[in-house]
Amino acid sequence: MSDRVAVIMPDAQQEGTRSVIQSWLKQPGAKVTLNEPLLEISTDKVVIEIPAPASGILSEIIAKSDEEVSPGLVLGYISTAASDTVSESSGATQTARSTSSSAVLQTTVPQTIPTSLSSAAATELSPAVRKLLSERKLEPTQITGSGRGGRITHEDVLAFLQQGSSKSPLVPHSQMRRSIANHMVHSLLKTAPHVTAVFDADFSAVIAHREKNRAEFEKQGQKLTFTSYLVRASVLALQAVPEVNSRWHDDGLELFTDINIGIATSLEKGLIVPVIPQAQKLDLAGIALNLQDLTSRARESKLTSAEVNGGTFTITNHGVSGSLIATPIINQPQSAILGIGKLEKRPVVRTIDGKDEIVARPMVYVTLTIDHRVLDGFQANTFLSKFVSVLESWE
Repeated sequence: MSDRVAVIMPDAQQEGTRSVIQSWLKQPGAKVTLNEPLLEISTDKVVIEIPAPASGILSEIIAKSDEEVSPGLVLGYISTAASDTVSESSGATQTARSTSSSAVLQTTVPQTIPTSLSSAAATELSPAVRKLLSERKLEPTQITGSGRGGRITHEDVLAFLQQGSSKSPLVPHSQMRRSIANHMVHSLLKTAPHVTAVFDADFSAVIAHREKNRAEFEKQGQKLTFTSYLVRASVLALQAVPEVNSRWHDDGLELFTDINIGIATSLEKGLIVPVIPQAQKLDLAGIALNLQDLTSRARESKLTSAEVNGGTFTITNHGVSGSLIATPIINQPQSAILGIGKLEKRPVVRTIDGKDEIVARPMVYVTLTIDHRVLDGFQANTFLSKFVSVLESWE
């Protein structure tokens, strides 16, 4: 039986995305244990840790940092032979080297690694980062890392160099930002004709219900947010207009039975869309619990690839950053995306005791951007009418 085990790029189920090696967490010659995190793969949605498929010594790295990889590709090899004796033999080799002349000792130190990286920090840097630091005579302590656990990435070093040489630095795009850009251009210009409908929603009933029930939800460990109401109202609206919960194919329209709602979540370096699967089976409490878990883990980069895939409809709450009205781009291959504007008090006309009066109400503009191949204005307006009706009649 071979004493080498291949490290294989898994099928991450990333439809329409690119996967790039962000960093190796171990370097050739390092001892690894089964299922220990070995390297990180970056996509436009998540950072995936690839575990070691066996215990032994990382003998070879084939796919380097910043290299695009695909499922089934061999990334490197682990030697499983004599792994238990590595520490002993390594110690003997180091002792022999320590008795050599200083000139010989210098030849055993990789010339691309700054002397300050001989500490534990060296194991946290990719070969590309080490080489760049050495070439530019930089110390890792000068740079703030943006990678997982504060690790320094190749982009961090380039950004640091740009800041030092120009008043208007060029910050390289991350893999996430490049993929998002390509995905959005593909959706808007090459795939679906976009049309947006705009409605107004009175949040008085939702606010009253939330104030009445928030404390009870918190006792159960559930954070009752406005987004929970938006998801539930979307489920009911999608059930009323099932064509919105669909996917266009050249030979027909695929109508989904399950309602898998993605929630656009802003991160420091981009946007991620964790998905609540089978939202039609959840009540308000169940939705709140799912939201709390998904959004918190999204901001900690702890989502799995499965949790950002399979969405059939997306909600983006752009109003949290102050926007009143927006026309979001559809998250392909879905057929529509719901936009939620800023919640603010506005004067509206209401009939009170048979008389029209101008009163202040907490109002929100809601938009539905549709793929006009799939839906027309009537269906978009029917969806929004149902969505707004559910919010305004909440009890």
